[in-house]
Amino acid sequence: MSLRINHNIAAINAHRNLVKNDERMGKTLERLSSGLKINRGADGPAALVISEQMRSQVAGLTQAIMNSESAVSMVQTTEAALNEVNSLLIGMRQLAIHSANEGVNDDIMLQANQAELSNAMQTIDRISKNTQFGTKSLLDGSFGISGTAAGEGLSFINAGTKTLSSPHSGYSVEVTQEATQAKITGAVALSQDLIDSEETFIIKEGSRNVQFTTSLGESLESVVNKINSKLRNADMSLDVFADENDQMTVVQKKYGSKHTFSVISSTDGVLSEKADTSTRVMNGQDIHGTISGEVTIGDGQFLTGDIGTNVEGLTVRYTGSSKTTQPGMDVGALGELDPALAAEDELDGVSPTGEPSAFDMAAEEDTEVGRVMVENHALIFQIGGNRGQNVKVLLPHTSTEKLGTKINNESGFKNIRDLDITSAQGAQDALLLVDQAINEISSLRAELGAIQKNTLESNISGLRVAKENLINAESVIRDADMAIEMSDFTRNQIMSQSATAMLAQANQAPNNVLTLLK
Repeated sequence: MSLRINHNIAAINAHRNLVKNDERMGKTLERLSSGLKINRGADGPAALVISEQMRSQVAGLTQAIMNSESAVSMVQTTEAALNEVNSLLIGMRQLAIHSANEGVNDDIMLQANQAELSNAMQTIDRISKNTQFGTKSLLDGSFGISGTAAGEGLSFINAGTKTLSSPHSGYSVEVTQEATQAKITGAVALSQDLIDSEETFIIKEGSRNVQFTTSLGESLESVVNKINSKLRNADMSLDVFADENDQMTVVQKKYGSKHTFSVISSTDGVLSEKADTSTRVMNGQDIHGTISGEVTIGDGQFLTGDIGTNVEGLTVRYTGSSKTTQPGMDVGALGELDPALAAEDELDGVSPTGEPSAFDMAAEEDTEVGRVMVENHALIFQIGGNRGQNVKVLLPHTSTEKLGTKINNESGFKNIRDLDITSAQGAQDALLLVDQAINEISSLRAELGAIQKNTLESNISGLRVAKENLINAESVIRDADMAIEMSDFTRNQIMSQSATAMLAQANQAPNNVLTLLK
């Protein structure tokens, strides 16, 4: 063994090990004091990236849970207000029933009922105007969807929460095939001889049917009127008329392929092809077309944007125009059609068997029939931790002017704001509109309840589970195992103490040189 004094290799080695053990013990102390296995990027670059991503997700989930809880509170506020509206409507219905009791009521009672009804309507309007969550008005139409249509025969019906607002110029509506009604025209005229011989007709629609037998000396006009009366009483959406050649025609009031019927006549060709044999009429066609070039679903005269398109849920109605239909008898002029379904000229050319014959329609190719403008102001709730994880909720206007609309009635009431129950007829018609309003409010409440239960509350439960699992996964990566760290600390502490002792011994080794110098 050589003895050197300029460089004490043993001391250098002991010092190196001491520094290493001190560094290890320092890191162990840092982990024990912070509880974290990763305190800086150098502790685990890849693990740090994964851990930080998980932390951001946890923060996002935490906020999403809070957002969902706030959304639940807003929905509950809205639903509570609608519950009050529903209670008021039920009271209005009760007043209408009382006013309809014409045999007992006098003018004073009717005026009192009307005054109470008016007060209830004012309260509904006040609820619609003043229901707020924070500073947001919920039921005044601010968060609904609105639309207008420009074009002959084109009208906006409704839109869904996923319908995007249209550009400034609106969505173009192109029609390739107009909707038609199922119709059959007899090949044989209903002559006076056939009427006198007691011709029998049976007309069926779904589960309903009417039967009529002509009488001796009865006129053709009387036959048509009586059959139409029977159809109305049976609540069947069919109409009968006779042309200038005394040929009978039965036409479906509603448009589209799903509205069918069958006819039987006791003479060949008067209506059915064979006597006493049913002829099924199913030659109605649904409208075909596109909205802004997007795929649509046709149902009668209604076009609805398909799922996954920018116009998803958008529904428009096209009743046709004078430019795209052939001249013929105006079915709407019969006076028996539903006004909401009429207003399109009849297409000629239906064979006695009910099969459509050829006709020339001006809209064989894509023809723009108009444009529809849509503004979607639906409430958007961010209920997830990532982009696009949101839900939209529409809150329509619930004032009396917007409830119970589009209901045909003899009193001419356009909505429940117009109701006048000071007469028996007004009370009867009021029941129609109030029942419709109750259905509208109940449907809205049910929709909000479904959103709260199946979307928001379910989402909250799922987010909490996801957050728990994500925190656990992040903890495995980032948190220190205290048992392991304490074991390492004890080992490093012993090694540090040992290295300190050995460094002291190594520093004493050069003193042996002094012995040689004596």
